[in-house]
Amino acid sequence: MLFWIIVIALALFCGAVLGVAVLRGRAGEEPPAAYDLRVYRDQLKEVDRDLARGVIGEEDAERLRAEVSRRILAADAKLREGGESGGQPRLAGWAVTGLAVIGLGGGAMLLYSELGAPGYTDVPLKGRIAASDAARANRQTQAEAEAQVPEAEVPSDVSEEFLALMDKLRETVEQRPDDQRGLQLLVRNEAALGNLRAAHAAQRQLIEVKGDAATAADYALLTDLMVSAAGGYISREAEEAIRAALELEPREPRARYYLGLYYMQVDRPDAAFRTWRALLEESRPGAPWVPLIRSRIEEVAWRAGVEYRLPDMEDTPGPSAEDIEAADEMSDADRGEMIRGMVTRLSERLASEGGTAEEWARLIGAYGVLGETEQARAIWQEAQQVFEGREAEMEILRTAARDAGVLE
Repeated sequence: MLFWIIVIALALFCGAVLGVAVLRGRAGEEPPAAYDLRVYRDQLKEVDRDLARGVIGEEDAERLRAEVSRRILAADAKLREGGESGGQPRLAGWAVTGLAVIGLGGGAMLLYSELGAPGYTDVPLKGRIAASDAARANRQTQAEAEAQVPEAEVPSDVSEEFLALMDKLRETVEQRPDDQRGLQLLVRNEAALGNLRAAHAAQRQLIEVKGDAATAADYALLTDLMVSAAGGYISREAEEAIRAALELEPREPRARYYLGLYYMQVDRPDAAFRTWRALLEESRPGAPWVPLIRSRIEEVAWRAGVEYRLPDMEDTPGPSAEDIEAADEMSDADRGEMIRGMVTRLSERLASEGGTAEEWARLIGAYGVLGETEQARAIWQEAQQVFEGREAEMEILRTAARDAGVLE
């Protein structure tokens, strides 16, 4: 209640100040006409001084005196007519004063009701951290979060044959629960069908089967499936998966993205900003988490009290506009030859100069599209040697290899 009393008092005070100025009809100690009179009298004296110095002639001096005298008479008449208020209409003055008070007070209250948080008390840093700790301790379980999300429907374009194969795959995995290959296929296909709950259950089973051989990428995929199944909410189990991934590989990018999202959900924008900024600066423009971070990081920085300007994103290497235009005008054979030439140049550059995991993945995918499976497999095997031990990059390469049909 004290807040509203202060707001109303300030609005009334500001409105009163404006009202007094309007009713007086002047901003200073005297009416505008009185100020004009003083200026014109000074001009008459200036004319006499200029005449004495010989700057102007007698004829010009008489003409200037006549003009200034005319203005003095007009200002004097205006002063007598308006008096101390300068001729300001009293009724209009009071109307403007009332509108100022209502506009300032009512407008401020309206803006605060829309943009502010009425009824909230001040929350110091210590209190915000305590609230964040409470939010962490009271996170929903995965089952509780999923209960609030409607079940996904099976895509309409899925064939009956595929659904029958999925039933057989589920039966096979149930009969052979330690079959890692079967579990991997089950995870991928359940996710493709939108059965995210079944997908993350299969992924968790796969991690249990792998035991100590489970990688950070395995836990990052588990996190991804769990968060998607919960409608974007990071549950207790999802947080545990994030921590497990980062314990195995502190630089695992998907886990770091979800860690930043978790910090946002527990009201720690400062930690979220630090996490996302570091990840954004280390990531290639084509990474899937980059657009997600870029769409929110400025808001996160603002909430964290940090001045931050989103850097320009470098363009991902690819064919130029001239290449695309030229390809449109080619025959199928010539276009295919051009694409092969671009793939060959990329292959030669990676062989001689090296490159990023995304570029290696692009090359594997290009050979897969061209139908050169053996060449795609050779590039995949070479990439494994180049990026050995770098799990985040290996996951990008595995995805490309699967799409190209060289990793089953």
